[in-house]
Amino acid sequence: MKNQLENYASKPSFIPRQWQLFLIALSFYTRIPVRKELDYSAENLNKSTRFFPFIGLIVGGIGALVFWGASFILPLVVAVILSTAATIFTTGAFHEDGFADFCDGFGGGYTKERIITIMKDSRIGTYGASGLLLILLIKIFTLFSIDAQQIPLTILAAHGLSRVMPVLVIFTTRYVRDDETSKIKPIGKKGSIADLISAIIFGSVMLLFFPWIYAAAIVPTMLIITFLFRKYISRKIGGYTGDCLGALQQITELCVYLIFLIIINTY
Repeated sequence: MKNQLENYASKPSFIPRQWQLFLIALSFYTRIPVRKELDYSAENLNKSTRFFPFIGLIVGGIGALVFWGASFILPLVVAVILSTAATIFTTGAFHEDGFADFCDGFGGGYTKERIITIMKDSRIGTYGASGLLLILLIKIFTLFSIDAQQIPLTILAAHGLSRVMPVLVIFTTRYVRDDETSKIKPIGKKGSIADLISAIIFGSVMLLFFPWIYAAAIVPTMLIITFLFRKYISRKIGGYTGDCLGALQQITELCVYLIFLIIINTY
């Protein structure tokens, strides 16, 4: 009986456990400083993916706040650029780096082994530099073309929703790497259905602040893009890597901006 009580007491309660997973996600996906006494492990990192879209809301919130403040004293395009820079700084260009590596790997590699080798190279190549420059320019000018009053909410929605799609890939696709026997596979194992549902709720909450037509256009489009992206990487390398997830986040974030702009111009 005593041992049972000791074991029970040693187990963290629900709230501290989830808070710890949130902090692990925050420390992994952003540069925001967190406490060092975290129980960091590959298993906990995988479980923390439920908070990935919530982290997106935090990153998007920082970008929206920077835009809102800068728009009072600076031209709109400058405010958008500063907002984009703020989100990149907050994440340490985490997803942009993945997108660039993805472009280099899938642009310059012809076999699974070659693609993965190129993506692991820390140097950026022609495909990566071109792809990163183009996606940033399209993001900036698309946001610039949206009504200024809608930009903050659009940024929040895009950063939250775009992080749901990589979670879907994690739950439906095999994780691959050059060393298949490695025991440490960060973000390489899907969690529970509760993790997936939580991620979807966190990522979709901002749609409640927009007319239904936005959700009706965005959600199917993002799912189709994710399906095609998943099919492409599965055919090329047999699954996904962390760089693939970063690339998908960037692509679907841009997708939200473009759909918002199309709807605004149409209606």
